[in-house]
Amino acid sequence: VQLVESGGGLAQPGGSLRLSCAASGFTFNNYVMSWARQAPGKGLEWVSAISSDVRNTYYADSMKGRFTISRDNAKNTVYLQMDSLKPEDTALYYCAKHLTNSYASGMDSWGKGTLVTVSS
Repeated sequence: VQLVESGGGLAQPGGSLRLSCAASGFTFNNYVMSWARQAPGKGLEWVSAISSDVRNTYYADSMKGRFTISRDNAKNTVYLQMDSLKPEDTALYYCAKHLTNSYASGMDSWGKGTLVTVSS
């Protein structure tokens, strides 16, 4: 399993970024995928998940209405569109594969992360 995140960088408060995660080494369209993040000095925080068939998406409360998760099973890629960014969104963002096709299953594989910094 390989997960490679990209798209991080510096954004101004209120700005937007789109993260991508390219997956390989497994049958991508069989698994739920998630994004999680770790802010400086803090623990890991789950951000969002998407079902294998794209029909269902899930968000942490603080991201609802600002972040949008999507996936392209033909390209083995999952995305995170982040709008209305806040300084507290500054973190290392990780892509993760779930154990099964169930949202309730844990995450068993992680990328190395892409850094998002929100600052004026």
